[in-house]
Amino acid sequence: MANPTKSRQPNGASSIFQGKDGRWHGYVTVGVKDDGTPDRRHASRKTRTAVTRAVRDLEKQRDSTGVRKAGQTWTVESWLTHWVENIAAPSVSENTIDGYRVAVYHHLIPGLGAHRLEKLEPEHLERFYKKMQANGSSAGTAHQAHRTVRTALNEAKRRRHLTTNPASIAKAPKVEEEEVEPYSLEEVQRLLLEADKHRNTARWVIALALGLRQGEVLGLKWADVDFEVGVILVRRGRLRPRYRHGCGDKCGRKPGYCPQRISIRRETKDTKTRAGKRPIGVPEELLKLLRLHKEQQDRERVLARDLWVEKGYVFTSPTGEPLNPNTDYHRWKDLLKAAKVRDARLHDARHTAATVLLILGVPDAVVDRIMGWEPGKSARMRRRYQHVTSPVLQQTAAKVGGLLWGTPHVVQSAPEGVALGPSQTPAPAEPTVYVALLGERRIPFLHREHAETVVAKWGADHPRHPAEVEVWDRRNWEHKGPGGMRAIRDRMPERKVVFHARALFVAGGERLNVGVPEQWSAPAWEFDRDRYTDLPVRWHTTRRPGGEVEAQVRGTDEEAVAVAFAEACAQAVDRAQDPCKYGDRSDDL
Repeated sequence: MANPTKSRQPNGASSIFQGKDGRWHGYVTVGVKDDGTPDRRHASRKTRTAVTRAVRDLEKQRDSTGVRKAGQTWTVESWLTHWVENIAAPSVSENTIDGYRVAVYHHLIPGLGAHRLEKLEPEHLERFYKKMQANGSSAGTAHQAHRTVRTALNEAKRRRHLTTNPASIAKAPKVEEEEVEPYSLEEVQRLLLEADKHRNTARWVIALALGLRQGEVLGLKWADVDFEVGVILVRRGRLRPRYRHGCGDKCGRKPGYCPQRISIRRETKDTKTRAGKRPIGVPEELLKLLRLHKEQQDRERVLARDLWVEKGYVFTSPTGEPLNPNTDYHRWKDLLKAAKVRDARLHDARHTAATVLLILGVPDAVVDRIMGWEPGKSARMRRRYQHVTSPVLQQTAAKVGGLLWGTPHVVQSAPEGVALGPSQTPAPAEPTVYVALLGERRIPFLHREHAETVVAKWGADHPRHPAEVEVWDRRNWEHKGPGGMRAIRDRMPERKVVFHARALFVAGGERLNVGVPEQWSAPAWEFDRDRYTDLPVRWHTTRRPGGEVEAQVRGTDEEAVAVAFAEACAQAVDRAQDPCKYGDRSDDL
């Protein structure tokens, strides 16, 4: 009869026996190796009871979550490096891999890299997140690190380098979603007025009126703008540029500032989703701005001459290159300061546009198309981007009152932080618009006294032009208001005395006597875009169709205007004598 301790177990079954060394050994088949042979794991203990327990644990692990794959022993550092460079980089977008690399190389590897991968515990991660925030990182940055390590370890688990993902068990850092306050109508108007004084005016109008993402605006090409139909086609986004040294790393600067830098990234990519590729209707006022912008770009092209790089972008540098998103961001911050509007992210302009669509009652399906939201995610995105403002709450209250009592009533509240004065009475249920008729211009106001003040002061300055107050029904104004000026002002516009200076020079630099004063002052309102400025001084020279060179100066500081006028005249004389130096076209001479 065979000895039971020496009997052979069936193929694939676990085995336990005592070796010549006196210890008990167990072997468990957990799978198949890469070469096709059985993958048997070994356990050794001093007693049969202990090794039996170890064998049973291995069997249970094999039958439930699976046993870690045999082979290379990974550390957190070696796995994250392998994952981000060899697994993630070829399969995700450029912007996504940038975020992964920051999380991996700046946070995760310095904080967790020495751990053995299979020994990493949820508590290690939770202490790491806490330490990140104690060292000054925001909750959002810690949460980004958590999402990155969870994605990396999910891949390790899928490849059987781990049996469980500790990042899926660890508590993620709590991120309080900051409530975004969209810009008010008055703030938007101030931004648009200020944008009109700067280069690439239409870029900011598109952001505030249509809600395009930064990359979508900077990736627009003229082929995407259909002036006849009045539509912009969004189909690509601008990527953040990346460079390498072209000087052999001899300049001592960062790659992006190397004089011979070489771009290592494509300029644009297709929209991330099918919903992102979409046509958007463009208001006529914005189409006019785009036409004007195209003319200005044509003049820049002539001025740049052989330095111009033609790539067809709508918004470019002075030499035709697509705008850098970082530069664009700083221009936005400059615009906020110049317009004296509270600081906010550039992406908040998108929140503002979405909230305007909510106030206008645009159907959800249309909102989704304009904003480029996926149908399955659109409800969540609307909750995130469309902010319930006072006008929406008041309109809802009026509808409820009309349904229950049959007497709808709308209370017009003052802007946040502004108390209602004795003259600023609440608007009635059907608000009236008081329109200041100034010559051929109409400016709408919410309060009669504002319109009357503007009419009185403007009329005194322009006695030969009609100046009176018209009374309009608000709904009638919003749908039929002439000139497309549907925005209704709830405050007094700015009025300044602006000093002007102007001179003409013919070829050779001789000053032309035009029979009118060369310097004068005049009051101007902020809605007089052709005359108003709040800058101390601004000046430029232009070549007129007849070939004369014109020097123009205006500003609120009389002395600064006088000094600048001398500089402008000097440049105008030089331009009249040497037109090629300024890139003036031959057909203008």
